Amino acid sequence: MTRLRPPWPLPAVLAWALCWLVYLTALRALAPVAAMLLASAVGVLASLVVVRWWRRALVALGFPLSLALTGSALLPPWAWLLPVAMLLLLYPVHAWRDAPLFPTPEGALDGLAQCVPLPDGARVLDAGCGVGDGLRALRRAYPRARLEGLEWSWPLRWICALRCPWARVRRSDIWGADWSGYQMVYLFQRPESMSRALIKSGEMVPGSWLVSLEFALPDVPASARLQAPGGRCIWIYRAPCLETAAAFTVS
Repeated sequence: MTRLRPPWPLPAVLAWALCWLVYLTALRALAPVAAMLLASAVGVLASLVVVRWWRRALVALGFPLSLALTGSALLPPWAWLLPVAMLLLLYPVHAWRDAPLFPTPEGALDGLAQCVPLPDGARVLDAGCGVGDGLRALRRAYPRARLEGLEWSWPLRWICALRCPWARVRRSDIWGADWSGYQMVYLFQRPESMSRALIKSGEMVPGSWLVSLEFALPDVPASARLQAPGGRCIWIYRAPCLETAAAFTVS
């Protein structure tokens, strides 16, 4: 069963309304700066529900901008930088060239174990685990695997660890981490990242698996391909991918 997403801009409108409700309620007990900071934090967290980065920015920054336009809050100039700082904390500049947050749809990987069986205790990595949707999908597919997640944003890593206490979740750069110890690496990135994923797959031991939701490796024929709910493709590659890409290019 696929998740229904409300049409844009309804998520933004609902998030801004919630921020204003939190702000007006918090003013009864907190100083204006603290109330603005609390409401802005709600907006930044609410931005997690939308997919595109520019929509996330609109959701996260909509409340402080609307507050500034009303002129109803006499705040020091530095206070207006706090929402931007929170947004950068959640989505670090370091990770902007990767997918900021692409949640794996529920049940998207349900057919993966039948196509790629793994032994009990196999180490499986979700590279760029966000808030844990991919790890949850992997657990449904491989309940006996040792699941691990890497995430550069420490707030997202913290949320993921809370949602997935059965997985080992670390804050790390997925492109700097070692992939050699995993029997499977799962990605849900974006097309621009797949060339880096191909290079990175050179660390993986022969016979291990690289799985990508929606986006294919460049110039590499897939070992298998599955259709996920919602029309997305699951691209499945068996290491060594670099040698396969070189042979495919020559031929």
